[in-house]
Amino acid sequence: MCTNIVYEWLKTLHLPQYAESFVDNGYDDLEVCKQIGDPDLDAIGVAVPHHRRRIHEAVRRLKEADETAAGLYFTLEPQP
Repeated sequence: MCTNIVYEWLKTLHLPQYAESFVDNGYDDLEVCKQIGDPDLDAIGVAVPHHRRRIHEAVRRLKEADETAAGLYFTLEPQP
């Protein structure tokens, strides 16, 4: 399997064993992973309760990072 961002994300969660199932089920990008719920984890094959909690917590952190970043912006103005 090729290395991708989802694999790296799962590796940081100590759950790289699910990487192939994530990609096979269309979760090949972190934007898509932000939508994961219990039915998705069932389809992916994540049955271990503490693995599910770890993934749910990581998804929550991804969403929070988005909300924080959404409030940041900058404009470029010409120098006088």
